[in-house]
Amino acid sequence: MNLSGTIDFRPKLFSALRHYSMARFRDDLIAGIVVGIVALPLAVAFGVASGVTPTIGLITAIIGGFLVSALGGCSVQIGGPTGAFIVIVYGIIQEFGLQGLAMATIMAGILLIIMGLFKLGTVIKFIPYPIVVGFTAGIALTIFSTQINDFFGLGLTNVPSEFIPKWGVYFRSFGNVHLPTLLVGLASLLIIVFTPKISKKLPGQLLAIVIVTAAVWLLSEFTDVCDGVATIGSRFNGAKTDVATEGFGFSFNMSTINALLPSAFTIAVLGAIESLLSATVADGITGSRTNTNTELIGQGVANCVVPIFGGIPVTGAIARTMTNITNGGRTPVAGIIHAVVLLLIFLFLMPLINHIPMACLGGVLIMVAYNMSGWRTIINIAHAPKSDFTVLMVTFFLTVIFDLTIAIELGLLLAVVLFLRRVMENSSIKVYSEKLDVDEGIDASHQHEVLDVAKGVSVYEIDGPFFFGIATKFDELMRQSMESKPIVRIIRMRKVSFIDATGLHNLEVLVKSSKAEGIEVVLSGVNPKVRETLEHAGFNQFLDNDHICDHINKAVDMANAIVASHGK
Repeated sequence: MNLSGTIDFRPKLFSALRHYSMARFRDDLIAGIVVGIVALPLAVAFGVASGVTPTIGLITAIIGGFLVSALGGCSVQIGGPTGAFIVIVYGIIQEFGLQGLAMATIMAGILLIIMGLFKLGTVIKFIPYPIVVGFTAGIALTIFSTQINDFFGLGLTNVPSEFIPKWGVYFRSFGNVHLPTLLVGLASLLIIVFTPKISKKLPGQLLAIVIVTAAVWLLSEFTDVCDGVATIGSRFNGAKTDVATEGFGFSFNMSTINALLPSAFTIAVLGAIESLLSATVADGITGSRTNTNTELIGQGVANCVVPIFGGIPVTGAIARTMTNITNGGRTPVAGIIHAVVLLLIFLFLMPLINHIPMACLGGVLIMVAYNMSGWRTIINIAHAPKSDFTVLMVTFFLTVIFDLTIAIELGLLLAVVLFLRRVMENSSIKVYSEKLDVDEGIDASHQHEVLDVAKGVSVYEIDGPFFFGIATKFDELMRQSMESKPIVRIIRMRKVSFIDATGLHNLEVLVKSSKAEGIEVVLSGVNPKVRETLEHAGFNQFLDNDHICDHINKAVDMANAIVASHGK
């Protein structure tokens, strides 16, 4: 994790344009138009569900989508507002307002750029899958719970943000269900569910919005059947196209930065996970290779710019990216076209969006929540090792019961603990005396060389990285063996790929305490990388260079010679 060498920022757009053709443009044009149409209802729905206006949702999809495609490291990634951010955005607005959201988004963008500059793109992809599934399932349930009021037409104005109190209010209010609103929501949901059964190319969400909105408008014009059905226009006093009125005014100061840093960190990590997960899925289908560090930098720039125009956090969207791929998009030009399509809709069709019923958007988001839930994956992980399923459920309940910031922080802590535990389980320390198999555990293709180890020589082999966990175990073993003092201790390190500060400290203590007791220490099988670490740490102050051997034969010969000279 160092900022060495050149900055890894190579947007895919630049390389794609070098060999671009009219045939490729036609494919990207078709894909971009389709994705723009599919993204429209999602951008509006995610904006409304996040606690902002539909206009802000569209602005985010336009500007964020353009920047992610123009500056990202994935050829087919489509960026925009996503369901994963609904919970965190809504919470920030409730606590800090729109100004706080803008600041948190910019801070998250800066964190994403730093991650990319420090080449952490590949590291983030190694967050354990059960944790990602737990986050996603928890977010899905939270999104579902936020739509109950609009879907059933309960007419609640002060719904608690916490999950359990919120459902308590719902259960007490189900007697106030507005039947026309519920029918609108159910009709929307049924259209979305059954459209793929007719044709997988038809955008179910858009079809539901067009059909249901038209039906509600006609019924409202000529009958009173739909009286009381809330629409975007009635809820937000009309969606506007004036970007300036949507912008956030904000100023940075240390107290606000400190208060918003946990939320900004959550946005950055969640955005990185979702965008890189989407890119990984896309690479598996297209055969391309995402530059993960460039992708993080591109996402970071998008999140720094979007709040200036009033937008909310943006990241790669798996569903829209898959739509892009299946419709022939193969370069970032398709993503740019999708942003242009949304811009044209924003400029010329915004008055029509005012007629969309809130219950219809509720149906769209309930379907989004269902697709996000990953219930089949949860069932599969339930049959995996208990530790994986436990981590999944802990992350899930933290996300639902508390909030996403706590879930992200504790989830990452769980990931580290799990990693250390598994490394510890696969790391061991073996003790040898008298006979030593040189090739034990490595080469079974030929007869092994067995070395005679003189009496008074103890051989300790460290199997695995010599980091703080195994270093503690090694220190305990050394303390237990102090009762029978050898003349020479050989520390065999052929399987030690790296050594950290704790390992160095324990090794230093061992050498000093052994010398104080008249025991020689010889290191064996030290690879060049570990040897370089020892040299940089000034280890030659405690142990002569000739006592650091690159092979066990040399170490045993030296130890046997020391024992022989000791007996004279």
